[in-house]
Amino acid sequence: MATSKETIAFLLKRLEPPERFLAKPMFGEYALYADGKPVALVCDDLLFVKILPASEELRPVCEQGPPYPGAKAHYVLDESQWSSVRTLPRILLALAASLPAPKAKKVRGKISGQ
Repeated sequence: MATSKETIAFLLKRLEPPERFLAKPMFGEYALYADGKPVALVCDDLLFVKILPASEELRPVCEQGPPYPGAKAHYVLDESQWSSVRTLPRILLALAASLPAPKAKKVRGKISGQ
């Protein structure tokens, strides 16, 4: 079951400040970005947050599971927790701050003489 656009809109309304969060479609599901860094996935209308020291605060209130078969475990939050975990935006921003900057994409040039 793919995540709906309405679910993503609902999630993004709960994340403040809104200009620091973005969801991008990915294979029928979504990746959630905070400050330009991927911090979570939204799969089957569930939020899967990366398990790192910056997200440790979620351990007592969340189950853990993989967003898809073969993936590492993440903290799993359902829609009711998106509002009840009041510190979720702060946790996601702290998680983004703890991640390395995205690598610059290599620009491929044309091969001359062909």
